[in-house]
Amino acid sequence: MPDALDAWTVDVVAPVAETFGAVAVYPFAPPWQPFQRWAMRAENVQPSPLGILIHPDYGLWHAYRAALIFAGPLPLPEPDNRPGPCETCADKPCLSACPVDAFSGTAYDLAECTGHLAAAASRDCHLIGCRARDACPEGQAYRYGEAQRRFHMAAFTRARGVEPMTE
Repeated sequence: MPDALDAWTVDVVAPVAETFGAVAVYPFAPPWQPFQRWAMRAENVQPSPLGILIHPDYGLWHAYRAALIFAGPLPLPEPDNRPGPCETCADKPCLSACPVDAFSGTAYDLAECTGHLAAAASRDCHLIGCRARDACPEGQAYRYGEAQRRFHMAAFTRARGVEPMTE
């Protein structure tokens, strides 16, 4: 199924929204919503040098698959104000792990990454997942399993017009 994760997300989240009288919105369906800005307002996440959001506990191993919009305010816990993990990471291994240096710390070279994924030398990237994301020392206990990393890399490569490698 081409959008199996999206379909699963709707199947799980829609009944929850209905139960609580909320409207469910998804980052993969219009109307397009500012999920990353919402996330930064809702919890202690900030952009990493890779451009994706990093959490002080989960590192780069989290995702926002849906949001629930309620008619009124909800009681929320006190905000988590710990410093972001990238602020104290001197080595920044995420920036040197990519085999084609697609990440500069301020920009992501999508064309360079896509070109690499289309080449035979990218087998490890297809089978292991993004090496830059994997190199981050934060949240390793929450690192996606091998099958999950392969699933996401295959979805990414297909979206870029590249046939995913399997085995």
